[in-house]
Order: sequence, then structure tokens, then C-alpha cells
Amino acid sequence: MPLAHEELKAAFAATPLFEAKSWRIAPEAWPLSPAQVQELEAIGSACLDYHRALETLYLRSAAGKNLLRNKALFAPWVAEYLDRGKPAELVDHARDPRQRGTFPVVLRPDLLLTDEGWALTELDSVPGGIGLTAFLNRLYAASGDVLGAGDAMIRNFYQAVAALRADIRNPLIALVVSEEAATYRPEMEWLAEQLQRQGKRVFCLDPDEIFPLGSALCFDVEGNPEKIDIIYRFFELFDLAQIPTAHFYFESWAAGEVVITPPMRPFQEEKLGLALFHHHLLQDFWAEQIGAKSRERLRALIPSSWAVDSAPLPPGAVLVGPMVGGRALNDWRGLAAASQKERELILKISGFHETAWGARSVAYGADCSREEWQGAIDLALADAPTNLHVLQTYRKPRRALHPLYPAAGGESVPESGRLRLCPYYLVHGDQAVLSGALATFCPPDKKIIHGMQDAALLPCVIKA
Repeated sequence: MPLAHEELKAAFAATPLFEAKSWRIAPEAWPLSPAQVQELEAIGSACLDYHRALETLYLRSAAGKNLLRNKALFAPWVAEYLDRGKPAELVDHARDPRQRGTFPVVLRPDLLLTDEGWALTELDSVPGGIGLTAFLNRLYAASGDVLGAGDAMIRNFYQAVAALRADIRNPLIALVVSEEAATYRPEMEWLAEQLQRQGKRVFCLDPDEIFPLGSALCFDVEGNPEKIDIIYRFFELFDLAQIPTAHFYFESWAAGEVVITPPMRPFQEEKLGLALFHHHLLQDFWAEQIGAKSRERLRALIPSSWAVDSAPLPPGAVLVGPMVGGRALNDWRGLAAASQKERELILKISGFHETAWGARSVAYGADCSREEWQGAIDLALADAPTNLHVLQTYRKPRRALHPLYPAAGGESVPESGRLRLCPYYLVHGDQAVLSGALATFCPPDKKIIHGMQDAALLPCVIKA
């Protein structure tokens, strides 16, 4: 059943979750067929398989070990790529043997709906939208069989995080939101409040509210220190430098006093991993580490991607990458001469940088002037010694129709747009549990789809 415009406006106005935020309003959730939901579930399993294999790749590369079982393949350059620009103490922490087998508890791929099916452009392990999607699932529950119904997002989030301290019946969990990520603080506060109503000890905190007491981490509750058992960090690792007490997090973790999730392992947050999945020298490794079904699914999902390294090639060598004028490149600078058709490419920073989230570093070649494209390439090459960029084939989202309300209210009308779907998988043991999905429906003239004022943000409903 469609929801009325005034009903939706009133629901949004009644919660601080959406303070200073606005977007288009729709009477109905985004429809997904049972087959699409089944495909999304398989994508979650493939994403977890990818993360397991990426950990093995990184650790074997860092240790100088052979990557394969029955023939030689050494790739020290993989760890060098993934560690580039990271502080030595953070690299040591990521490689600590006690970290083996630790993965983000929330995985969220960005999927574009194209004529050829889904395209996975990024895989986020510190995603926003958890509280937002849970709220929208609740709000649109009356409109049909919502994906994530019954507060699945809230329940599964808690179970995945709390399971990290299975020795404690009701662990104290701190959702720590940095100033850099402050735009997401209201939804994390809302999430903590929902769990507190269920008797869970979950609190949304600023980093400055946490202090050491012995080897433990604590925060103040009515004048008394409360010991934190688990930190769910809602900040990117580049942001650690802005948190004066961050060294206490490492010390408390090393003492076994606190679990931190997502784990502070920067290689798990690099977009570069998607380029490594396509790297021609690593295909035998991925074939050994990931089962055929997940591997073929990932191969179909992930657009061709390459690391943009400034290291010069010897004369006569060529880059494995896009062609310009029908010829292979010897230097990434040659991309500047590409025609507009050849510039159907996305260039973006890999990670560990303030521009690595929110589409802030993204340049779409075919939508740039030649001068802008040249500038993006120059920046990528200048950054390469400390922050690699990733070049990715652009997969154009197809047009779709969905009813939207006019901004001033009135009857809804079908409008044309393009879709990004962000499914949320809560990782619990060996399972990546699909717990909801956020659809971003943008006007058709938008080339890069992300949350914006003229987009609609919607939960998903299962429709036969």
C-alpha cells in the first residue's frame, strides 16, 4: 500500500535522524524480485569470500611467501601497494597474528543497475546508512514485504557485533563516531537508542568521551567510569591522526581489554583490492582461494580496474589497461590523449584519505573536459607515492521508473532515473546475512550516483 506524502513528511520531521538532510520522497519502496533477492544473497557470500582471500593475499605477500600451492608465485608488490602511505604502527597492527581471520562486521557493496545486470563499483567496510536503512525499513513496512522486515538490520547488527565478545552476556558496545564522520552521528545515535530500549548496553560516543583506566577503555556515566568491551568504529583509518587518544585504543586492544570492529586493518578498506582481483598476474591465486561460483560472480560484477602507479616502465613494455587510439599505453599520462569515447573511465583515490569517501575524489572521464581529465590524471600520478588511485571501466546505470512525490506535495508521478543499490550484509561467523538494502534513485542526468538532495532514498520491498 502506498504511503501518503504527509505521512512520510511527518515521520521524517519527528526524528532527529534526518536533521539538516532532505531528499525526494516516494510513496513506495524499491521493488526487488525474489530472484534479485536470491542474487543479492549470493553476492554477500561472494564479498565475504573475497575478503577472506584478500587477507591471505596480503599476509602472504607481506611475509614473502609463495601465493600458490603447487607452483611459484611471489608478489611482494601487493603488500607494498596496500601499505603505501600508511603509518608503520598501523601496518604492524594489521599484520599482528592475533588479527588473523578478523573481518568487518558490516559489508556494503555499491551496486549499479545496468543493462547487463549489477555492477559492483566499491565494497565499503565502514558504511553509513545502517540506521537510516533500518528506519526506512520500519517506516515502509506497511507497504509490502520489506527486505529487512522485523528490524532485521538492528537485530543482526547487534548480534554480529556482540558475538565478538561471546564471553560476556551483555557487552558494553561503544559506537564511536569521529568529527570527520559527524554527518552520520544522528543515525548512529538512533541505532544506539533502539538497542538501549531492548536492554542492550550500546552507546554512541565521540572519541573524546573515551579515556583509559589502567589497560581498559572507559567512558563516564553519571560520574562513574564504565568499561567498554567492544568499539564499533565509525571513522576511517586516515582519521586516526585526528583522534588524540587513539594510541590508547591500540594499547587496550593489545591487552585484550577491548575488541575493535571493523578491525584497524587498512588493506581491508582499499578500493585497490578490486583492481588486484582483476590483475593478470594474480588470476591463479584467486582461482585457488575463491570457489568457482563466487569467483565468476565477482568477475561479472567488478568492472575492469587498474592501479595507477607512477613507476616508469622500461622501453618496449606496455601497461595492462585501457587502449588509447587503438594502442597500449607505456605511461598513464597517455590517458590524457584519450577521446571522449575512450574516456568511459572512472578515476578515484584508493583509500586512506579524506577524499576517499562520498564520491569526493571521483572523476568520470567522459563527463570531464580534456583539461579536467588531464588534471585528474596529473593528481593521481602526483599522489601515487603515498596514495594510489584506481582506474575503473565505467558501467552506465540503465534508466528505470519509480513513482515520486513532487517537492511541494500532491499526487505522485512515475519519474525516470538511475539506481544505485546498497545491500547491507552483517557478518556473523561464516555467514554474510542480507539484512536490508538502501536504494538511491537519482535523476537520469546524474553520472555519479550518491545521496543528494534531488535523489530519493528508499528501502526495498520484495515483489513477485
